[in-house]
Amino acid sequence: MTIYKICSAAEWAAAEAAGTYRGSAVDHKDGFIHFSTAAQAEETASRHFAGQDGLVLVAIDPDRLGDALRWEPSRGGALFPHLYAELPLHAVQGVAPLPLVDGRHAFPPRLFPTVAAP
Repeated sequence: MTIYKICSAAEWAAAEAAGTYRGSAVDHKDGFIHFSTAAQAEETASRHFAGQDGLVLVAIDPDRLGDALRWEPSRGGALFPHLYAELPLHAVQGVAPLPLVDGRHAFPPRLFPTVAAP
């Protein structure tokens, strides 16, 4: 299984320069880094990133995150992956742009094969 983080390209560039991802402003406020599963990512994008351009989709191997990753109920009681630590870059499987196409985010099939490309 792969989990996903949606963030700005600028945030991700800073993470690559620092060697770790420390989270977004929302992550800092909530005390953990928010992730989504493949089944949850589209709704996460539409709810929390609607109309935002300049985003990336980061694919992460959850097995490389250890005990700091917890699955907790959130939207509608569904379990979401939350990381109570910084995201180490060695857990990242890939990063791809998440462009807007006709007002919706177009998920890249190479990182997100469960969603058809527009």
